[in-house]
Amino acid sequence: MTRRIVLGLFKDFDQAFAAIAEIREHKVPGVSVDDVILKSPIEHPEVEEVLGERPAHVPKFTLAGAIFGMTFGFLFLASAQATFLVQPQGGKPVVPLPSNFVLTYEMLILFGVLFTLVSFIVGAGLFRRRPPLYSEMISLDQVGVMLEVEEEQAEALKELFRRHKVVEIREEAVR
Repeated sequence: MTRRIVLGLFKDFDQAFAAIAEIREHKVPGVSVDDVILKSPIEHPEVEEVLGERPAHVPKFTLAGAIFGMTFGFLFLASAQATFLVQPQGGKPVVPLPSNFVLTYEMLILFGVLFTLVSFIVGAGLFRRRPPLYSEMISLDQVGVMLEVEEEQAEALKELFRRHKVVEIREEAVR
């Protein structure tokens, strides 16, 4: 079954939001508002109200990185200190905890930041093999509404865009 990416370019946010509102009302069968990607040259405060809450995965990766950094940092430091020519002298601990807590905290921060950076880059799709459908007019003054739909739904979606005064419709086949 062939899928298509359909991009509709609108002159302003009101027309784009009206098209998204009809998608939300299931005017195109099989298409939901979760499939919509809104591309805009500027930030608009009502986008979240129209599209709804989107999942944010970056904080989960940040937490995982912090936990990994704390665990790996402490174990790495303790194992390096415990196996490096162990010669206890005069009641000094082999693994000094106060200095290890500070270094463990720094490893927590380091890995938290690294995991955040990697998750942001991967989540933004910077390593995709093929660039998604795009129009240079989005960078200037138009608003793009992009969806990936089945071949049968593409005509109904294009008709919905035309009802809301779309400036241009671009589409591309996806294998």
